[in-house]
Amino acid sequence: MRYRFGPFELAEETRELRADGQPRAVEPQVFDLLRFLIQARDRVVSQDDLIDAVWNRRIVSDAAISARISAARTAIDDDGRRQRWIRTIPRRGFRFVGDVTTTSEGSDAAALDADAGQRRQRVAFCRSRDGTRIAFAVSGNGPPLVKAGHWLTHLDHDWQSPIWAPILDRLGQRFRLVRYDQRGNGLSDWDIGPLSLDRFVDDLEAVVDAAGLGRFALYGTSQGVPIAIAFACRHPDRVSRLVLHGGFEKGRLLRMAESERAQAEAILTLMRLGWGRPGNAFIDAFATMFIPDGNREQIESLVDLQHRTTSPENAVALRVAVDQFDVSDRVEHVQAPTLVIHSQHDAVQPLDQGRQVAARIPGAEFLLLDSRNHVVLPQEKDWPRLFERLERFLLE
Repeated sequence: MRYRFGPFELAEETRELRADGQPRAVEPQVFDLLRFLIQARDRVVSQDDLIDAVWNRRIVSDAAISARISAARTAIDDDGRRQRWIRTIPRRGFRFVGDVTTTSEGSDAAALDADAGQRRQRVAFCRSRDGTRIAFAVSGNGPPLVKAGHWLTHLDHDWQSPIWAPILDRLGQRFRLVRYDQRGNGLSDWDIGPLSLDRFVDDLEAVVDAAGLGRFALYGTSQGVPIAIAFACRHPDRVSRLVLHGGFEKGRLLRMAESERAQAEAILTLMRLGWGRPGNAFIDAFATMFIPDGNREQIESLVDLQHRTTSPENAVALRVAVDQFDVSDRVEHVQAPTLVIHSQHDAVQPLDQGRQVAARIPGAEFLLLDSRNHVVLPQEKDWPRLFERLERFLLE
């Protein structure tokens, strides 16, 4: 269902808010609040109603509710003084006011067009073990390939990203690709609470169960590598093939090198100061680490990716959690045939980490890419080699 009011459109199937046709960033809980107020616009809703619908009956303070109402108003260019769309009814609650028109899309997990109908995916939602809502998407044709979650993704916007779209296009040509937004990221819940490796593994487990997958190939990149390793050890019967790209077995804060610990602290400081802010020095530093050979369009897209995919607070929390991931006690227990891929001059995760993972997994193959980028880009000479080897490994 889509709800249109004034210059705004709220799309349930993609969990997206648009203003004058342009996507507008909104936290998942704020989206839920807006949707509930719009759906219940024929009446006044109480705080208890909001707690039931948005917070799943958890204990919530009045201040937290007020903060979310304020954020919802800001998202649709409203405020407590004008109350053009969200009106406060003293001692009773809130009501959405104004004309709303609706159109039906026919399905909770509706197929959606991206890039002039060239690409199609289905977006749906599931609940992780602790109740966190995880968004996942299915696209492409062929045998199933699951991409473990990592940060800087947004299931819908990724199709417009000059960094992610070429990868999704290529994988979708040969595989039925299942991917998801990590908790705290993209279309998944941003209210994430305490983080641990096992929670991220629970999210992957929830997605493959909701997608109806039994046995499948699993592709982990960056922080998705330890998540994929942990899942493969938890469910050895479900992983047919394992691809580990640009990853590690121990996070920076657990590794002994003082230089890496110092780098981790520097990254966190830069995040706090410049996440998603155009013109900030953080973008140049971030690009230098992640895609040093990226073109101007790719580098500038990082600002949009950061702004859309998560908040500065979540970015820091996710980074701290990832830097403490440790699968060093599990990596030798991986049973699936494994291909380990690493860029020779990766500045995010050093080559030694990839080599160590490959050396410790029984029978693992190792592919070294002549690249400086953490995310390999289409203009690189090893781009065709990467996908030719990946496809051959997964389909053989």
